Amino acid sequence: MGESDKFEAKAKETLGKAKETFGKATDNDRLKAEGKADQAEGKVKKTVEDVKDVFKGK
Repeated sequence: MGESDKFEAKAKETLGKAKETFGKATDNDRLKAEGKADQAEGKVKKTVEDVKDVFKGK
């Protein structure tokens, strides 16, 4: 775990931002919402990994 999980979280966040931007450009509310949800999921996963690092002493 660790670095690969952080990478996946950042990728999810970045993909979400792209979805949201594309949704705004195409006036697609569903895509905008999916993008925001993906970003939130990525941020939560990153936070969990950061907390794990604190307890591991990194």
